[in-house]
Amino acid sequence: MKSALTYFTKVERMLLFSSVILIVLSFCIFDRENYMTLAASLIGVVSLIFSAKGNPIGQLLMVVFSLLYGIISFTFAYYGEMITYLGMTMPMAIFALISWLRNPYNGNKAEVKVNRIGAKEIGFIWIMTALVTGLFYFVLNYFHTANIVPSTLSVTTSFLAVYLTFRRSPYFAVAYAANDVVLILLWILASLEDRRYVSVVVCFVAFFVNDIYGFLNWKKMEKRQR
Repeated sequence: MKSALTYFTKVERMLLFSSVILIVLSFCIFDRENYMTLAASLIGVVSLIFSAKGNPIGQLLMVVFSLLYGIISFTFAYYGEMITYLGMTMPMAIFALISWLRNPYNGNKAEVKVNRIGAKEIGFIWIMTALVTGLFYFVLNYFHTANIVPSTLSVTTSFLAVYLTFRRSPYFAVAYAANDVVLILLWILASLEDRRYVSVVVCFVAFFVNDIYGFLNWKKMEKRQR
């Protein structure tokens, strides 16, 4: 426990503890029934703080979070979220875990080597993102997905995030932050019909703050490693 505490900086500990307290309080106020939502939120926020440090444990926890979040999304007919996280985010988190483990910085398996993406690959990413977005729109429309426009935007930002995570680019955290904004909107719409989902909104607000920190820390890592 002592080594775990010293592993994180004071800012990271404060960020983690405040996120956990916020998530638990929102669950106690608005939900108090769906413990899967609470578990997913807590696992997710711990995943982000490890990912912010470039630690592969973050991707391992993301696999678990994706599974739980896919089930939660199914309960409100957010089939786009369910398909995205179970069919794309979870498998890509597994690939990212393998990639991070194979590319440690100076042999330190607790810190991945930051990668820089070239111009050609950036063009490839945007082409793939457009194709995935178009394909998923028709799939989501076929399944009569609730709030289809933000659901489709969630697919777009999720694909960017998982691809950049796999490629070990600092900008994966920016893509996840954009995804958080979309998800905050999605679950606000859901909470208008069922107040229990307010706790999910709070969860993604916490995720947004953690992802912003993750990007800033990865840029520091990149500068230090180079």
